[in-house]
This record gives sequence, structure tokens and C-alpha cells, in this order.
Amino acid sequence: MSIQGRIKKAYSETRRILRLTRKPKKSEYEETAKITGLGMTVIGLVGFIVFIISELIREGHI
Repeated sequence: MSIQGRIKKAYSETRRILRLTRKPKKSEYEETAKITGLGMTVIGLVGFIVFIISELIREGHI
């Protein structure tokens, strides 16, 4: 496939996707924000716990 053909195909696929999208409702946005925040908190806590354990091992307390 030529470069021009690939560009046309990518453009048409992008247009199709954009036609299907819509602005989320406030409730959907809030739910997504809560889930994302919870995920970030959990990942941060896991990282902090791993850091504390590694510091304890390095200092010879464990």
C-alpha cells in the first residue's frame, strides 16, 4: 500500500472513531475520577511499603 493510501486509511479511521465519541456525563466523569484516584493511591501505597521494606533490609533490621 502506498504512503498516500495509508494516510487516507488512517484519516478515515480517525474520523470514524471521532464520530462515535461523545462527551461523558458528569456522573461517568466522577466515577472515572474516583476509580483513577483509588488506583493511584493503591499503587502509591504499594510502592511506599516496598520502599520501607527495602530500607529496613538495607539497614539490617530484618
